[in-house]
Amino acid sequence: MGPQEVGGRVGDAVRRRRWRSTLPDGPSVTGALFTAVLPAGAIAAVPPDAAKRLIADADLLMAGHAEYFGVERDDLVDPDWWYDPKTGRRAPWGYAFDVPYRDEDAAGDIKQIWELSRHQYLTVLAAAYAITGEERYAERVAEHLRSWWAANAPLRGAHWISGIELGIRLISWVWIRRLLDGWPGVTGLFESNPVALQQIWHHQRWLAAFPSRGSSANNHIIAEAAGQFAAACAFGWFPSSARWRADALRSLELHLRSNTFESGLNRELATEYHGLVLELGLAAVAEGDAADVPVPDSIRRVLLRKTDALAAIVDNRLRPPRQGDADDGHGLIVDGAGTDRWASLLATGEAVFGRLEWWPTVTGTDVRTPLLAALIRPAAPPEARPATRPAHFADAGLTILRGPSEIWCRCDGGPHGFLSIAAHAHADALSVEVRHDGVDILADPGTYCYHGQPEWRRYFRSTLGHNTLQLDGTDQSVSGGPFLWTRQARTRVLVANPSDADVARWCAEHDGYQRSVHRRRVELSAANQELRVVDEVRGLRRAAHLAFHLGPAITADLVGNRAVLTWTRDGEDRSAVLDLPEQLSWRAHRGETDPPLGWYSAGFGRKEPTTTLLGTGSVDGAAPSGEFTTVLRFRG
Repeated sequence: MGPQEVGGRVGDAVRRRRWRSTLPDGPSVTGALFTAVLPAGAIAAVPPDAAKRLIADADLLMAGHAEYFGVERDDLVDPDWWYDPKTGRRAPWGYAFDVPYRDEDAAGDIKQIWELSRHQYLTVLAAAYAITGEERYAERVAEHLRSWWAANAPLRGAHWISGIELGIRLISWVWIRRLLDGWPGVTGLFESNPVALQQIWHHQRWLAAFPSRGSSANNHIIAEAAGQFAAACAFGWFPSSARWRADALRSLELHLRSNTFESGLNRELATEYHGLVLELGLAAVAEGDAADVPVPDSIRRVLLRKTDALAAIVDNRLRPPRQGDADDGHGLIVDGAGTDRWASLLATGEAVFGRLEWWPTVTGTDVRTPLLAALIRPAAPPEARPATRPAHFADAGLTILRGPSEIWCRCDGGPHGFLSIAAHAHADALSVEVRHDGVDILADPGTYCYHGQPEWRRYFRSTLGHNTLQLDGTDQSVSGGPFLWTRQARTRVLVANPSDADVARWCAEHDGYQRSVHRRRVELSAANQELRVVDEVRGLRRAAHLAFHLGPAITADLVGNRAVLTWTRDGEDRSAVLDLPEQLSWRAHRGETDPPLGWYSAGFGRKEPTTTLLGTGSVDGAAPSGEFTTVLRFRG
């Protein structure tokens, strides 16, 4: 931390002590009006199949059923707001900043507790009311909001600890109020409800007092600023609203730019956070436009670049890379299960900014796009957009190689992560991720967990957990905790020629292993449908582990150093041959726990066994034959 950040955190600590004993009442509000309603025709523009999915989910919620991070819940008719269904524990009551939320034994899994209280399931119910007009959805929303407000007094308990939770919750409340417009009880729930007004005011006071700072100013500060701005626009009923709105907009502009490479990719190099930040930014712009608050063109330009970058990196099934941390976080949810997040974002981008010729075709429908498009002014700010589909993002170190039969390969040669702690980075320098027609062949393992299971957190962000080379049993970068790296590998791309029609090439190296350099070359031959990976180590003789993690749909038959891979796609049998370096001894591992090896996490809190092919041996960086060559050939 620098001096400014240290000073800010000292001030936060002093403020927390002071707030423990003094909790002011919010200002008295009279005559509040909500004017940020949806334009006429917005709900009618929702595609019928998207509406059907939404209503099906809403009916499950009405019956009390939902799934969060792999845990099924059936208690949502009358939820306990502090209960963690995974561990069976309840977070303790008391002053918010005393709650030991990182201690799962004391407070349960805090992600499970927090997720429900983002109130994004209530935006789904509110959207169901807006589409159907059935008051039972609105009544359930009102019942749960009143229950939450009564159980979670300002600064008491686990839901007043983290700014990102308050910011996202405010966005949800804005959209709940908007979607319930027309329901007879809505003004009594919000504008005329002293409890609601106190909650909205205290949320914004908290966000103004405790912004994420310095080394922690990643996606969290954007969620805080977006939520503060949204509430100050839509609920601009307080004496401080104008100041909160202006300060939040300045913070949003600053941190959207600082969190985004010029290429448009997110600096955290964690794809799901790219999606989260894009959703938060679009939600904030929608509130500014709905309230006639001028939003700087610089914000719109960043969101445009992020949208074009997303369109560039997805595979043929619109799946982006599985890079870095992922916790299934969303900025705004008004859709049912089965709605593709990435297709939805691209559909919104097309509606707001316009599509380019090289963009992939967006299939599927969603509820969110017509609602956001009805609020956001459609004119895109002047910005030079890519004339052809980018494949190499030099600032982010991300390169996409594409071949026939929908072969897609991501090569990682970028910075370790964002800011000094690189909180959401993995030790995955020079890793590759390979798909065939959207199926994971060589897979990034995902994230699985953050708190409470340190051995799994270590595995899923380790070097051995990725498709790259590990030396001497150590990670390329040194971890200092679940969201901290004390030494970060430095990577540089030497060759990036992804557009060659015959053989696309990429080469990079990193210095994460002291007194040794790992260099990797990747070539994708279009004619042979062949991917060649060559690993080279320069320096001392080292023990080596080379891992290739197969996707969960892949069956592997390993004999010696050759693995025959088979899978099914859309009812069709497909296969490939993976020839592994003969200098190493190869074994298949699957679903092992001591230590963990052979796992795939499709989403936060979920993991399943998969096959890892692990080669062990040694490499002599001084020897002329110190190279390992791996060849993946697709059949047919």
